[in-house]
Amino acid sequence: MSDFLSAAYPWIKSLHVISVIAWMAGLFYMPRLFVYHVEAASGNAEMQRTFEVMERKLLRAIMNPAMISVWVFGLALVFTPGIVDWSMIWPWTKAASVLAMTWYHHWLGRRRKEFLDGSQRLTGRQYRLMNEVPTLLMVVIVISVIARPF
Repeated sequence: MSDFLSAAYPWIKSLHVISVIAWMAGLFYMPRLFVYHVEAASGNAEMQRTFEVMERKLLRAIMNPAMISVWVFGLALVFTPGIVDWSMIWPWTKAASVLAMTWYHHWLGRRRKEFLDGSQRLTGRQYRLMNEVPTLLMVVIVISVIARPF
C-alpha cells in the first residue's frame, strides 16, 4: 500500500489541493449567504425559500463532498511514507486547524437548520464576524505546511 501511495503522491496531493479550494469557497460563501438571508430576506417568504435552496445546494453539493475528499486525500498524504514528520510541530498545528475547520463546517450546517426551523437568532454582523474564522484557520494551515516555522 505504501508503494501505491508513494507512486500516486503527486495525484493525491493535487486532488487534496483541489478539494481544499472547493471546500474553502463554500466555507467563505455560506456565511455570506446567511448575512443576505438575515438582512434581505426577512419577512419575504419567497426570498427566504430561495436562500434556503441556495444554502442546501451549497452545503450538500459542494461543501460536504469537498470536506470528505479533503479528509480522504489528506489522510492518504499522512499515510504516504516520508511526507509527515510527526516529531515536528507543524503537522499538529495543521491537524488542529483542520479539526477546527471541520467544526466550523458543522457549525454552519447547524445554522442552516436554524433558518429552516425558524430558530435562527444571529445577526448579519455576527455572521460577518464568523466569516473570518476560515480565513484565520487557512493562514495557520498554509504557514504550518509551507513555511513550517514550528
